[in-house]
Formats: sequence, C-alpha cells, structure tokens
Amino acid sequence: MSAASRDSAPRLLRRRLPLAPEGAKIPLSLLAVGLLVFVVGLRWAGGLILLAAAFALWFFRDPERAAPQREGIVLSGADGKVVEVSEGPAPHQSEGRFRKVGIFMSPLDVHVNRAPVDGEVESVTHTAGQFRAAFSDYASQLNERNLIVMSDRQGRRHAMVQIAGYLARRIVCRLREHDFVVRGQRLGLIMFGSRVDHFLPLEFRVTVAVGDRVRAGESVIGELAQ
Repeated sequence: MSAASRDSAPRLLRRRLPLAPEGAKIPLSLLAVGLLVFVVGLRWAGGLILLAAAFALWFFRDPERAAPQREGIVLSGADGKVVEVSEGPAPHQSEGRFRKVGIFMSPLDVHVNRAPVDGEVESVTHTAGQFRAAFSDYASQLNERNLIVMSDRQGRRHAMVQIAGYLARRIVCRLREHDFVVRGQRLGLIMFGSRVDHFLPLEFRVTVAVGDRVRAGESVIGELAQ
C-alpha cells in the first residue's frame, strides 16, 4: 500500500479541520477542558486554558500546498529558516559526497513535513538521542532523529532527516519501506521546534542560501545543474 493511500483518512479530517491528525487531540482536549473550567466559574483559569488551546490549534495547522510540477527539482521538506548549506558525507551511505541543506523549524512555523522528490522509500531509520537546540550543527549528530532515504525516478538517492529539538519530544513519520511518494506529499511532522536536514546528490545545485525562509512542499531548494 502506498503512503498516499494510508493518508486518505487524514485528508478527510483536514477537509473539515486543517490540523495535522497526530496533533489534533491536543488542542481539542485543551478546548474541552477550558470550556468546562470556564463554565464551572473559574474564568481566569478557563481563559488561560482556552488561550493554550488556541495556540495549539495554530501550531498544528496543516495548510494545503501546491507543489511545483517542473522536472529536476528538489523541494523543501519543512517550513523554516535555512541554517546550513554545505557539502560532505551523508548519514545514509559511507561513500560519496552530498549537498546538505539544513532547515530550522521554530515553534512559530508549520511543522508538517513533506516529500522533497517523487520516488520510492528505501528505508526509514529511527535513532534515539539527545534534545539539544535544533539550530545547532551538533543536533544533526546527537539529537533524536529519523532518517528517510528515497530513490527518485532516475535512481538517484536522496535523504531527509527529521531531527527533534530542545522542545520537541516526538517525531512522526508516516512512511514505510517501499512506499511510493510524490513530491510535496505529507510524510509526517515534528512537534514543538525542530530541524530537517536534506542530502541532495551532487548532480543538483543548491538554490537557497543561509538565512532564506522556505515552505514545505513549495520552495525549491535544489535543481539539476545544467
């Protein structure tokens, strides 16, 4: 079964409520508790809980995105700020060099992650670790993380790493080995501040710079060199 097929139920939910399904119960629970506390007369406490519910609703928002359709591009898998552009080895293979693009997701960004390319999922590997600040370069090696390796339609290997940050305590990945994904497809999320690292084959040139803001499923971070 493809990841897109398993995503049919979440899509139905999003039509009614544009929230990431994995996080929806948090704001809805806060909303219910806040209303109950408010009704029994504890208005200050109820109001604070309702404010927390409003923030959680906003945090877990899952807006629709329109992925560019031209060939030979790699899209950002995350919303946020580009904090690293470099070249070197990648975590999914011992040989060869890749172009790395690191994106920091603050608590104010949309936290739903999306597929950077069309292709087949080769592997999904979770690694337990620490919870250092996600904008630090050390976070890529030390923090809790989830490595997704994909082969695009031309057989080129790409990797994307979901990295938990200081506040993040849960990484969600909906993909499984041998799933087929389309560029811009939702693949999971990281809760409460985090980082996503992309590893592009050398055939691609990076089209963003440190400090740029990008959007998951829309912003092009790499394209085939001419």
